[in-house]
Amino acid sequence: MFDHHCPTCAARVLVFPSQVSAMTHTEDGIELSFTCWCGSEQTQLMNPARSEARGGSRRRTPVAA
Repeated sequence: MFDHHCPTCAARVLVFPSQVSAMTHTEDGIELSFTCWCGSEQTQLMNPARSEARGGSRRRTPVAA
């Protein structure tokens, strides 16, 4: 799940895995194609390097079973 600002409905929305239609590996990162809640087809570049530059972390936290 991730958040995305949709220019069609002008809202910040949560995108769930069931909305993702494709993942493409590019030189800049992984590009996700998905359908917004408003029905608009969208793409978002998931760029780990850009996330780290903003103070994000690529570490994964284990989830208890």
